[in-house]
Amino acid sequence: MGNPNSSRRVTISLAAFVFICFFLPWVQLSCMGIKDSVSGADLARGGDRILWLLPVFMLVIILLGLWRSLEEKLPAVFALASTVGGSITAYLMYHERSSMNESPRLVTAQWTGLFWVGFVASLGIVAAALVFYARRTRSP
Repeated sequence: MGNPNSSRRVTISLAAFVFICFFLPWVQLSCMGIKDSVSGADLARGGDRILWLLPVFMLVIILLGLWRSLEEKLPAVFALASTVGGSITAYLMYHERSSMNESPRLVTAQWTGLFWVGFVASLGIVAAALVFYARRTRSP
């Protein structure tokens, strides 16, 4: 991440990755030999509707990052949206995992690697956005 543009590209790439991960399996369920998986979208459809904020935030980050004139004139808007969006996304993912693990179940739920990589990527969005802003405000 040598310059602001590379930080912006990393932020956009991570947002696209988190967006895709939302629709891939997050939880592997098993009960008496029967296995199934549930995506973030399935969890959002199944009751926790606030999870729909994840793809919305990721799309906002992607669109703001691709809007070149905004990025040049108001880099703080992109940095702030990315920092807030990545932070809220990470919090919602963590909260979903915590709330699901607290409730007693007969079905075993195992969080997939895609969930964890998506969670870490959402934290990466925050870090890349902060690096973008720091480098953008220092560059002439």
